[in-house]
Amino acid sequence: MAVRAFWKGYLKLSLVTCPVSMTPATSESERVRFHTLNRATGNRIVSEYVDGVTGEPVERDDEVKGYERGENDHVMLEDDELDAVALDTTHTIDIEMFAPRDSVGWIWYDKPHYLVPNDKVGEEAFTVIREAMAATDVIGISRLVLYRRERAVALEPRGKGIVLWTLRYGDEVRDPKDYFGDLGDDGQDPALMKLVTSLIDERTKPWSADMVDDPVQARLLELIKSKKKGAKKVAKPKAEEPPQSGNVINIMDALRKSLAASKTKSK
Repeated sequence: MAVRAFWKGYLKLSLVTCPVSMTPATSESERVRFHTLNRATGNRIVSEYVDGVTGEPVERDDEVKGYERGENDHVMLEDDELDAVALDTTHTIDIEMFAPRDSVGWIWYDKPHYLVPNDKVGEEAFTVIREAMAATDVIGISRLVLYRRERAVALEPRGKGIVLWTLRYGDEVRDPKDYFGDLGDDGQDPALMKLVTSLIDERTKPWSADMVDDPVQARLLELIKSKKKGAKKVAKPKAEEPPQSGNVINIMDALRKSLAASKTKSK
């Protein structure tokens, strides 16, 4: 069942404009959620902000953003001052530039949204923009205020629609060279490579959403079901013993055993 759009506006490329609607492509609504309760009364607990020094509750009108410039020393910024430096809350996705699709690494992509035309009149313009991006293998780059924050976004043609990705900011992505730069790139033993590729081939199967199911979610639902029926506290299952990292392992023997076990399991 289609989810109600949470954003409506316009998609614009130069003089071509069409009305569009947008919906998050992912959802956490099915996730098991809990409230924090007072064990003695069963009532929900309400949180409130208090002054860190006096311990007194702070009224909402007295709350203000602060940037720390020293110990116990902050620059206070009012909401209207923060609004003045932000992008206007426009409802137009104006595609400012394009980039080759394969030039944007996966790490820059943040949250996906489905973008579709909002009426039949604008469907032709939407389709032309989408198909032109697909034909040239590019993504569109724009800026938009989403979730009360200015964000760079990428528009990726996907099937009959467009996926709008919010993009991470430059200071949010760490340079992989800082972590991978010292790793060696020596050639590998061909025999070891052959065994590893055989193990990979043995375990390769078509993608399915079942590969990323949530076993904890299923166990939580079972736990809640049993508690509803009056079950007492459920004991935690015994955890598996972690592998001993201090042992010297013969990689060739380990790979052969793994491959044999994988073939037996598949049979």
